[in-house]
Amino acid sequence: MTKQRKIAYLLNAVGVVVVFALLMALFAAGVFGTSTTYIQGICTTACYTVIMVASLNLVVGFMGEFSLGHAGFVSVGAYVSAIVSGALAGKGLSDLGLFLVAILVGGLAAGIMGVLVGIPALRLRGDYLAIVTMAFAEIIRVCFCNFSITGGGKTLSGILKLSTFPRAFWVMVVCVTFMYMFVRSKFGRTVQAIREDYIAASAAGINVTFYKVLTFAVSSFFAGIGGAIYAHYMTAMIPTNFNFNYSAELLSEVIIGGTGSLTGSIIGAVFLSALPEAMRQFATYRMLCYSVVLVLVMLFRPGGIFGRWEFSLTRALGRLVHRRATAKKGV
Repeated sequence: MTKQRKIAYLLNAVGVVVVFALLMALFAAGVFGTSTTYIQGICTTACYTVIMVASLNLVVGFMGEFSLGHAGFVSVGAYVSAIVSGALAGKGLSDLGLFLVAILVGGLAAGIMGVLVGIPALRLRGDYLAIVTMAFAEIIRVCFCNFSITGGGKTLSGILKLSTFPRAFWVMVVCVTFMYMFVRSKFGRTVQAIREDYIAASAAGINVTFYKVLTFAVSSFFAGIGGAIYAHYMTAMIPTNFNFNYSAELLSEVIIGGTGSLTGSIIGAVFLSALPEAMRQFATYRMLCYSVVLVLVMLFRPGGIFGRWEFSLTRALGRLVHRRATAKKGV
């Protein structure tokens, strides 16, 4: 690793710590008054939504495949983690330890499911893959509606309240960091080569199916983690929460932020998590405004707000220093 890259990573780490410290200071000071708890809840929601959207972007943006079943993997992580945390409650684990075990098991369960679905499904492409993934999500939803352990179609309540804003924030940071490292690794670059030219990659000797299944499994794993945080924040779930509309909502956040941009996934998830709450006073027109935003983005920014561009704190600071130096020379 070069010295320049080490400095870039250090600056990004400092930036993340500053953002977290600022948010915690605002919450502790009660700047938002009686709405402090409410705003903190929105921030927590944004954190696990970022994980879900960024994980879907691995498939849609970086692998170039169209998936409409992401809610299925989210639901697997949510339900499995809720069952595990309930079984381990009172066994001597701290709340933090129980939370970490729950999200890890939820992620692994969703990742295994991603492999099982990906092996047959990823031999298909385009619309066919979208239909298969959508069917998978519906099968999972119907199964959860009929299993007694998941509530049998009724609300699964009594889930431990383990997800707090600090925990959700740092899990989000770790997940996005690992996804970024995956995208920048040789595996990620190979996947992007497959996206650019499927036939050429196959002709060059790349095992296309292996890399696609690998990416699908990684995406499912992080989707399961997002679902686990969701379950332990909401403390109650019903299978209909993870229907086709939820998959479509996650996909729209990917497209608005920018397919192939983790920065875009973060911005898209945060924006669309806060928008419904900001428009709550105008509930009658809330979905209309949501639809207008989608249409405007598709008309003026078909590739999303960020496209495939990634924000870099190091690059931004470098440009700022360069502009100041140029201004001084001009004077």
